[in-house]
Amino acid sequence: EPVSVSSLAPPNRNLLLIYLPFWFSYRWKNWWIRGILSVTMIIGFFLIIYLGPLMLIFVMSIQIKCFQEIITIGYRVYHSYELPWFRTLSWYFLICVNYFFYGETVADYFGALVQREEPLQFLVRYHRFISFALYLAGFCMFVLSLVKKHYRLQFYMFAWTHVTLLIVVTQSHLVIQNLFEGMIWFIVPISIVICNDIMAYLFGFFFGRTPLIKLSPKKTWEGFIGGFFSTVVFGFIFAYLLSQYQYFVCPVEYNSETNRFAVGCEPSDLFVMQEYTLPAVAQNILRWKTVNLYPFQIHSIALSTFGSLIGPFGGFFASGFKRAFKIKDFADTIPGHGGIMDRFDCQYLMATFVHVYIASFIRGPNPSKVLQQLLVLQPEQQLSIFNTLRNHLREKGMLPPASLENE
Repeated sequence: EPVSVSSLAPPNRNLLLIYLPFWFSYRWKNWWIRGILSVTMIIGFFLIIYLGPLMLIFVMSIQIKCFQEIITIGYRVYHSYELPWFRTLSWYFLICVNYFFYGETVADYFGALVQREEPLQFLVRYHRFISFALYLAGFCMFVLSLVKKHYRLQFYMFAWTHVTLLIVVTQSHLVIQNLFEGMIWFIVPISIVICNDIMAYLFGFFFGRTPLIKLSPKKTWEGFIGGFFSTVVFGFIFAYLLSQYQYFVCPVEYNSETNRFAVGCEPSDLFVMQEYTLPAVAQNILRWKTVNLYPFQIHSIALSTFGSLIGPFGGFFASGFKRAFKIKDFADTIPGHGGIMDRFDCQYLMATFVHVYIASFIRGPNPSKVLQQLLVLQPEQQLSIFNTLRNHLREKGMLPPASLENE
């Protein structure tokens, strides 16, 4: 006997009533887990800020963990092929690249320390040659490890390692470069990405209806747009708060006398309150003619816009990568969040943008860095530069002529 559709309705409704509370409880349980751990990570982030320049250690730790998570995925996928030296060479190349980048940092920002320590002078002078020699050793080891039946796969993994180094280590170095420009260039961009991640999740959780991109089915247009406006407001206010303190706005410099990092300076114009005239339209709406702002607040709008509109594409890229290997997360380090790389996929893209932004629109000549480079030169070279500079200043009338100096 044929069964009518209406006769199936009650059981279906009963099934819905059974599973609906479960779905809601699971959804809210996941919300609470993510929420509690997000608050914990934010508190940890502020503790790291309290450490000041020692957060360099934090950057290094994050970099190593992200590298380990990506390399482990490759190892798991191709574990059955027993590729010789894959993990060993991957970690060796990580050491080589870090040696190169951190050596460049020492040469740029620790000139006074290098001048005082003779072994460091040798390492800095031949730093790039030593780095290249170390890389060549790894390159030769890779060639020697090639096995006939796995040629193609081994070259895949060689490329895997180098792309991972490009994504993780190179951009970690840019984070450190940003930090030395002033901790505000480190803290604000990271906070912008965190804020965008949280607000996009909240707007998507409560109001999300329209899917944003197939790579991330849970992402919605409502979350994307809500996260954008929330992040711009947050970045503007947060930039105002931090711009008031020398501790955050001054470049980080190494004091050779105390053997410590120093954060103290006369703030640049970027962090000095200025008066701006509003456009006519804004004047009619707000009834104000002028506003007082820190110039950095205006730059924060550009940073927030990038972090909200382009930054998420770092997350979409990571989602595509995980889907390609049929995994949900890079690791299970943080319950409800996945691995460290799952939390920092957007941060690396943001760090690169900040570095390019500073170089393009902010950074001018750095007298401190020039002085450190001069201190490394031979005495004869220093004297030659001194005479050239003295003659140049005389021509500009900033020093008296040589005849008056002799009198």
